[in-house]
Formats: sequence, C-alpha cells, structure tokens
Amino acid sequence: MKVSLVLCFMLFLQFSNAQYDFSSLDSKLEASKKELDGHVVAMIYKDGKVIYQKAIGTDFNAKVQAPIASASKWLTAALVMVYVDEGKISLNDRISKYLPIFTKYSKGYITIKDCLSHLTGIESEPIRNLKEMLNRKKYSNLEEEINDFASEREIVANPGLEFRYSNIGLNIAAKILEVVTKRSFEQIMAEKITRPLQMRNTSFASFNAVNPSGGAQSSAGDYMSFLAMILNKGVYNGKRILSEKAIEQMETVYTTSDMIKYAPKAAEGFQYGFGQWIMTTDENGKATSMTSPGLFGTWPMIDRCRGYACIFFTKGTLGEEKKQLYLSLKDIIDGILPSTCK
Repeated sequence: MKVSLVLCFMLFLQFSNAQYDFSSLDSKLEASKKELDGHVVAMIYKDGKVIYQKAIGTDFNAKVQAPIASASKWLTAALVMVYVDEGKISLNDRISKYLPIFTKYSKGYITIKDCLSHLTGIESEPIRNLKEMLNRKKYSNLEEEINDFASEREIVANPGLEFRYSNIGLNIAAKILEVVTKRSFEQIMAEKITRPLQMRNTSFASFNAVNPSGGAQSSAGDYMSFLAMILNKGVYNGKRILSEKAIEQMETVYTTSDMIKYAPKAAEGFQYGFGQWIMTTDENGKATSMTSPGLFGTWPMIDRCRGYACIFFTKGTLGEEKKQLYLSLKDIIDGILPSTCK
C-alpha cells in the first residue's frame, strides 16, 4: 500500500511538470557553465510549487548559503513595508522624525519613500566591486554609518528628483526601524521576514556594521520562498506577510530615465520601485517583471504576466555579460510559459 502511494505521488509530480518542456533551458545552462563560474542553482516557481530546479557544480544545491549582495535590498524593502502596514511608520514620514541628526545637517526633509527608491539626493560612491564593499568595515554598527551619511555626505539634489543607486537610502530606512522597534535590524528581519518564510539559511549577521543593503547570506531555496510570497501578493503558505497594497507600492515605478544619474551596468535600462528594479511595464506603466541582482551573481526575478518567480543563484560575480545571459535565460522561460498580458 505504501509503495503504491509513493508511485502515485511520483506519477502526479511527473504529470504536473510534464506540461512544460524545459530541455532548452537545461541546454542553455549547461552550455553557459563557464560563464556561471562552474556552479549555479536555477529554480522556477509557479502555481504554488517549484516547477523547475537544476543545480550545476559539485556540492552546490538549493540549500547552499552564499552572499547575495544587493539582492538583500528586496528583503529590506519588504521589511520596511511590514511596518508601514502596521502603521508604525509612514512612507511620507521625514527621516528627521526618527533620526534628528539629519536635521542638524539640513537633510531632515528626506522621506522614507525617498530612501526606499534611492532618491535621497545624498552624494554617494557607486559600489562597483568587492573592494569598495569591504570599505564598510570602518563602521562597527549601523548607527555609525548613518551618522556618517548625515554629517559627511553632501546633498547634490533635492530629494525625489535624482536617482543614485547606493547603500544610503535602504540603510537609513533600516536604522529607522531599529529606532521604532528598539531592537536590532537582524532581530526584526528574523521576526517579520525570514522566520515566517522559513528562510533558515538566510542571515544579515556581520562582524562589523550590519548592511541591510547588501549584507545578507542566503540560499536559492530560501530566496525562492521570499519570491513566492511577493508573487502571491504578500501571502506565504496561507499566511499574510505583506498587504496587497504594500506589494503594489513596492512595484510602483518611481523613476524616469532622465532621473537616473547612476545605475550599475547590470541594471541599465531598468526603472526602480522599492528595493527592486522594474524590468518591464505594461501600457499603463504598471510593473510586469522585476529583479534585484547582486554583485556576486545572484539574479532573482518575478514575471507577473506569466505568473512565475525564478532565481539563478551563484557565488561568482555579476557583469554586463552575465546580465545578457540571465536575460537570455528569461527569454527561454518566457517562450515556455504563456503570458496573460496583452
């Protein structure tokens, strides 16, 4: 009887996945092994389940933990929106309400909304490589870094007018959460995001200052749980993590091409929401596909027209050539999964 049940389950899995032929994606991944630094985990989630999973590389699988760099921003933006949902903060709140030091240096009128969309107007140095990321080691905690943003960085544009991709805005927003909750960023991230989503291999722990913009370690399986929640309009395993309104606000386009003064090459041509790049929009300007790529090569995506989330998880580096590879992989997926958009 037990054997029969197992066989029925296996047949069901085969039937449920048989409707999609991912052999072309398999071939492309195998052919791109060198570009992917010899190892990658690819996963696709649709209709409540993982419909595709492939791992390339010795001992590299969906549970392997690795740094995800700027893919952390999507997680942090979601955490901020939890507290917006709860009414603890407002997107239109000025940061000086929680961090008075910014008023002292004439930056108090920046809003939380500006922080989530990289529109603070504070001068920033683009993080283009690992060496520049490691320069953050001079900070022993998040407060030191935020005070440096307030006292040492100039305002180069009025808030809301110019986009400069950096760690500044998301880290300011994270510090505001610490002030509001009187708890550490790592604690509230675990309570509100990673624990409810069963992301056991995800952590922002650091020997130096926690980095909400780029300091997370995660795994392909963990990050897919987060993407599933976003794709399902804030619900994971029947539990609501974020409101539908919060998801909609995160996926609203807050930039225009003229506003973007700095974007990494891997994201050039995209627009920006909260913690995520908007890759495509419909005729009404509504986001249809989103991403939040990281410096170490991880590339998560959501496609609302086709109703799927996917991730390419690796431990390499991200360059312009990787962008083109990941977009070509998305093109293959898009050719397999039908679109509901006009």
